Amino acid sequence: MPQTIVLIGYGAIAAEVCKALSRDAEIRIAQVLVRPGRQAALQAALPSGIQAISSLDDLHPDTDFVLECAGHDAVRQFGPDVLRGGVDFGVLSAGALADDAGLDRLRRASQTGAAQLILVSGAIGGIDALAAAGDRLDKVTYLSRKPPLSWRGSPAETTHNLACITAPTVLFTGTAREAALTFPKNANVVATVALAGIGFDATEVTLMADPDATGNTHRIKATGPLFDLDYATQGAALPANPKTSALTAYSAVRALRHRGIGVVI
Repeated sequence: MPQTIVLIGYGAIAAEVCKALSRDAEIRIAQVLVRPGRQAALQAALPSGIQAISSLDDLHPDTDFVLECAGHDAVRQFGPDVLRGGVDFGVLSAGALADDAGLDRLRRASQTGAAQLILVSGAIGGIDALAAAGDRLDKVTYLSRKPPLSWRGSPAETTHNLACITAPTVLFTGTAREAALTFPKNANVVATVALAGIGFDATEVTLMADPDATGNTHRIKATGPLFDLDYATQGAALPANPKTSALTAYSAVRALRHRGIGVVI
């Protein structure tokens, strides 16, 4: 029997997820939840068989999994209610979890509903190794390197003339918590790295604009008595949104496919 999936939001990521899973017999995307007032317009744009809704009150009764594709506010607004209702909740906007109070609400809701809060790995690889090493690590650093104009719409615009950057330029250094809260549209990977490793306040972050960069590069270095991890992930952006890595969408596709198969890697 197919898994019944509900998406929150219908931007570039959600549209790519729907496209990739359109012929998957084990996954059924039944609904897309959007803000009130957008329901009718979205319904006209959605693939056949997917219903647009604007309230959790209209959630399909057989929903197996809800996947957030809409940003930090959607995690805070819908996550606790979904989890308390006994439905697993997948998060792409992991930066929302840099707020300890919000993360605690989600944890308590998951316990109440006996449901899982699942962080999708998103734009970066190697999260499985980082999480396996976990608290056995002494130091974790994360570097994000992107073309200058990829930082448009972020606080970097107020401190740098992005169009005039001609050499690799550091835009931010600080903790993962500071980065996730300051760059909510660009640094969700930061939060995933922090939660998999040694936490928001111990993880060191550098965000960089590089005019020679051909895509978005994420590099993790992690060391401990038993481990020495050093790996980078580089991927192209989704054509529909240059701020979003294509790997983010396909990591969501993988997470959903895992819901309907017997052998999981």
